[in-house]
Amino acid sequence: MAKIVTLGELMLRLSPSGQERFVQADAFDAVYGGGEANVAVSLAHFGHQACFVTKLPTHEIGEAALGALRRYGVDTRFIARGGERLGIYYLETGASMRPSKVIYDRAGSAIALANPQDFDWATIFEGADWFHWSGITPAISPQAAELVRMACKEAKLRGIKVSCDLNYRKKLWSPAQAQAVMKPLMAMVDVCIGNEEDAELTLGFKPANTNVASGHLEAEDYRQIFREMKETFGFSVIASTLRESHSATHNGWSALMLCEGEFYASKHYDIDPIIDRVGGGDAFSAGLIHGLLTKSPQAGLEFAVAASALKHTIPGDFNQVTVKEVEALAGGDASGRVQR
Repeated sequence: MAKIVTLGELMLRLSPSGQERFVQADAFDAVYGGGEANVAVSLAHFGHQACFVTKLPTHEIGEAALGALRRYGVDTRFIARGGERLGIYYLETGASMRPSKVIYDRAGSAIALANPQDFDWATIFEGADWFHWSGITPAISPQAAELVRMACKEAKLRGIKVSCDLNYRKKLWSPAQAQAVMKPLMAMVDVCIGNEEDAELTLGFKPANTNVASGHLEAEDYRQIFREMKETFGFSVIASTLRESHSATHNGWSALMLCEGEFYASKHYDIDPIIDRVGGGDAFSAGLIHGLLTKSPQAGLEFAVAASALKHTIPGDFNQVTVKEVEALAGGDASGRVQR
């Protein structure tokens, strides 16, 4: 299997139980997660050498976060240590017409203040086949944005394939800030992943007829945007999930991909009820990386969509499924029957 390096922030997630609101909570459930860490955990489950790169404080919370990765087989050798704090986010899980809400408490985290000297990219990328990052990481601080730029440059010098999940977060930066940072980085990206909102706010490509809020999705909009993105940035692969948001707990789920000039569309999943949608996009990114490395384009896209559909049924940030389970769903077994 492949060696895949991901770079980002690992955070502590605190959530009220079930669908309780923040104001009701007397206690919070604690798990760890973060975009690129979630991708690394998925890829480790799929049998790859998944290396996650970040910086964690040396105190006990940093150790607990490190342990959360190690228990799933993620390679943590290249994680730098130091800094004062681990970033935190609070998640209130929505239901029916009430949306989920996220509150960030991540300013001044160890990775946000990390220095270039904290990472030896020549060693980190030795023997690597793939490098993955997301738009969340450069959004957290100028230092983190510079780390992403350096990592992409080093990866391209070594002929390593680079993927990016655009992942726009309005609570971290504005569209103007995002485009000023992200557009120059796209020249070093081979595989671009993102939904219609990401493409518009991060790169400036606006769909003509798609309305995300209403759940109205036009496949031809995506095809046109893909063509424009490929012409502008030269991506070899562009992929987007298509989420039909009927409610917080009921979504339609599918994806489109442009791969080496050919368009591919996945089958459609009706996910009802959703247990936890956080990390669904990361599960898609990991599934797509695995699929592109091991399967045909169509089969790879189907694997990615099935993996992310399964993530919606699993509490926590991490997608804890195996290749066999994903392939069973991609192959048509969505019965949910008890396995005896």
